[in-house]
Amino acid sequence: MTTVIELDDDGAPGASRGASEDGTGRGGGEILCRDLVRIFATDGVEVQALQGLNLTVEPGEIVAVVGASGSGKSTLLTILSGLDTPTGGTATVAGTDLLAMGPKERVAYQRHTVGFVWQQTSRNLLPYLTARENVLLPLELAARSRRERGARNRRAGDLLDLLEVADVAGRRPHEMSGGQQQRVAIAVAMANSPRVLLADEPTGELDEATSVEVLEAMRGVNRETGVTTLVVTHDPAVSEHVARTVRIRDGRTSTETLRRTETDEHGRARHISEEFAVLDRVGRLQLPEDFMQSLDLRDRVRLALEEDHVGVWPDATTRATETASRDSGAPGCATPGPGREVEPEQPAGGHDPAGSDDAEGSER
Repeated sequence: MTTVIELDDDGAPGASRGASEDGTGRGGGEILCRDLVRIFATDGVEVQALQGLNLTVEPGEIVAVVGASGSGKSTLLTILSGLDTPTGGTATVAGTDLLAMGPKERVAYQRHTVGFVWQQTSRNLLPYLTARENVLLPLELAARSRRERGARNRRAGDLLDLLEVADVAGRRPHEMSGGQQQRVAIAVAMANSPRVLLADEPTGELDEATSVEVLEAMRGVNRETGVTTLVVTHDPAVSEHVARTVRIRDGRTSTETLRRTETDEHGRARHISEEFAVLDRVGRLQLPEDFMQSLDLRDRVRLALEEDHVGVWPDATTRATETASRDSGAPGCATPGPGREVEPEQPAGGHDPAGSDDAEGSER
């Protein structure tokens, strides 16, 4: 599905630094998940939070991961941050195999490779430290020498300037607004120059205007530093601020939306948004729910390979059998009697779907 929106300026999100030219993010990957599985067991009951998820994020990309509550997006983030370990599959971040880390490697990974921003500001900032002191803390913990304190102070000041919160450097969290707290939290997460920045619902406790400010601040950090950024959210509005959005459904990536800005022959900018279904390595994809409901796609479907696309149709044989069962009053699904054939339902126009490009159906 493609959406084209005329713009008055060029303010739409473009491709991030380091992203592949076609925007699909199909290179080596700064974040690379393959067939990721996470199963939680409680009182003998197993819950599959992730069911073979695949995800690639290129160096320098900024990507939003969206999905309903319970879709598995927060589980994915806790695994990428090193706070949890998957049950199966592989997960690699900045060249680090997350399944092979020991305790020491995990501490080093969380100090130097990834930065993390929580939804709750109380988890991001220590309440008894000022903004500058909060940014300095991870620098001090990671320092190998006490001699470079001046450089660490300059680093803290530069980050507060970049996030436009230098004016609150001497304030404690309760003396700042919610937006200021989250921007300081981003500075804390970026203190040790991580290669990947992870954010879990960073605007979940903010109003709409403040949310825009925080998201633009994250885009600015991504643009200025080239840090790979992954934002997890249930808010679809967040995705409007990034060039690529990945939707998770039932523990798997289901669709991707790519956005770009083009200029036509009249010099007018257009924001183009295209949604794609995600096809995994064994050929599985998730059809959008509205497609399935509209065409009553369920249980099994018919496929037809055309020259440049694949056609998907409802199983007309099953429908005809169900209709015959209802007409005869017999319980359950009836089968045709002797000498009686159930003609498959033909798509509009009376043509076989395998031989017509004009047949109605969901085409992927």
